Amino acid sequence: MVLSLFKAGLNEASMIHEMQIKAFMPLLNKYQDYETSPANETVERIIDRLKQSVTDYYIINSNVPVGAIRIVRKENSTFRVSPVFILPEHQRKGFAKKVFSMIEDIYNDAVVWELDTILQEQGNCYLYEKLGYQKTGEIKEINEKMTIVYYEKRLI
Repeated sequence: MVLSLFKAGLNEASMIHEMQIKAFMPLLNKYQDYETSPANETVERIIDRLKQSVTDYYIINSNVPVGAIRIVRKENSTFRVSPVFILPEHQRKGFAKKVFSMIEDIYNDAVVWELDTILQEQGNCYLYEKLGYQKTGEIKEINEKMTIVYYEKRLI
């Protein structure tokens, strides 16, 4: 599996937006979280994030773009992943696991990694826990179908 990360700029905003909608639409349809779903975000929201000095977006490539990941630099060597996604037709191929390894190599000064996911999506929870993330205990109910669970990975 050949996988690479390409640091995205404003020129890639539309591509990220299109992939994000495709990746998150099944979850939007399932949970109807219209206020919080990345499938419901505008391209302007992605452009705003790309302009943030604390944000890096990467296109995930495996001969073709298969997803994207956004890294947010916080204080005290803490980094947040939000969002990360692989297009549905490229899921379950080990890409996400490899991307997290690549990101940890790039941001090798990180002490803490943070992310959140949908509690009801057991596959996501399993993946993050397998990668060394632990639940923080913080949860947020979005609606009667969906709860967000927060994770962190401490490297020291």
